[in-house]
Amino acid sequence: MSLAWFIARRYLAARKKGRLLSLITWIALGGVTVGVTALIVVIAVMTGLQEDLRDKILGTSPHVLVLQQGSSLRMDRWREVVDTVHGVDGVVAASPFILTQVGIIARNEYAQTGDLYGIDVSSPGRTPVTDMEAGILADRYSLRPGPSGLPPLIMGTRLADRLGVFAGDTLTLVSLENVPIGPFGYMPIMRPFELTATFSTGMYEYDIRNVYAPLEAVQDLLRIRDQVSGIGVRVEDAWRAAEVARAIALRLGHPYWTEDWMATNRSLFSALKLEKLAMAVILFLIVLVAAFNIISTLVMVVTDKTREIGILKAMGMTEAQVLQVFMLQGLWIGVIGTVLGSVLGFVVVFLLDRYRFITLPPDVYFIDRLPVALEPLDVVVIVLISVAIAFAATIYPALQASRLAPVEAIHHE
Repeated sequence: MSLAWFIARRYLAARKKGRLLSLITWIALGGVTVGVTALIVVIAVMTGLQEDLRDKILGTSPHVLVLQQGSSLRMDRWREVVDTVHGVDGVVAASPFILTQVGIIARNEYAQTGDLYGIDVSSPGRTPVTDMEAGILADRYSLRPGPSGLPPLIMGTRLADRLGVFAGDTLTLVSLENVPIGPFGYMPIMRPFELTATFSTGMYEYDIRNVYAPLEAVQDLLRIRDQVSGIGVRVEDAWRAAEVARAIALRLGHPYWTEDWMATNRSLFSALKLEKLAMAVILFLIVLVAAFNIISTLVMVVTDKTREIGILKAMGMTEAQVLQVFMLQGLWIGVIGTVLGSVLGFVVVFLLDRYRFITLPPDVYFIDRLPVALEPLDVVVIVLISVAIAFAATIYPALQASRLAPVEAIHHE
């Protein structure tokens, strides 16, 4: 054991017997531990929230949307567009869709608006564009005509609960666009549908609004023949969606344009990223407070051990060795506190991920459970910054101790 570390360890200990840590050392150690624990847990929650929202968005939304310019969301000659899109590098699947807002009237005459998606179910062997399409094509959510022979319909569980309907019930859908004008004014188009299944994505906004029906049935409701709203595209790498979207736009040219999922949800993810950064900065203040505890601990040790430092220097201990003694003290507090905080943070994150005992109001936070996810880079940055702050906190008191004159230090009262 080196001389500097031997002395540093003795100075960290309490006066009696020199074994247990002193109270002020425990306080400084606890500050670093709590700060690192809080930082890891909060960063894990923010990262988990980002990943959970991303997965839920990509589960129901295509990676890229191909649309046609015009006053209404309509696309002609969509089969040619699908063939062209399939020829772009990075494209895995492409299929037409219709998106429109409708009024939904239940048997109790309660009405609710929803977003109706028309899905192509006539080609069950094709590659699905979204996870929702995959579930429909795999018959996890049946879009086959029921016993009534009416067009099938599936909706989110929360919307079904609000309407008070179950599988097998008949619903009336009212088109809110392309409404014809009759002799008595606007005459909305109404069609009966049979509810064949419900789904739950875990995303409140989707479960309370999204409704799916076969493409042909939605075309009939909107009184459009061979038109769709656009083409949904799935790419190999979701993070390259913007690049593939630009390639598709260049291949198609005017009057078509594209929009990737990151651009569509840019405001949401920007807000989450900013919130994560703000929370990290705020919680790093806890580590800074712990650093001030380290400074106060070392300053008190220097004051208390001034005569001993003078004796050691008179016996031949150099300034560099004295500097090393107090830096080792601060580093010990920083490293051990960071390790304990990291372990405790991992335990809390594991418990939150395993048992999901913290629930959230889904109508406020979009999700009903607190998601957690740890990125290795986040942990490395937290550990490095925590140790760096602890090391920086040792510089001033260590310099003060190393600059003590032996004679003045020995005569110190």
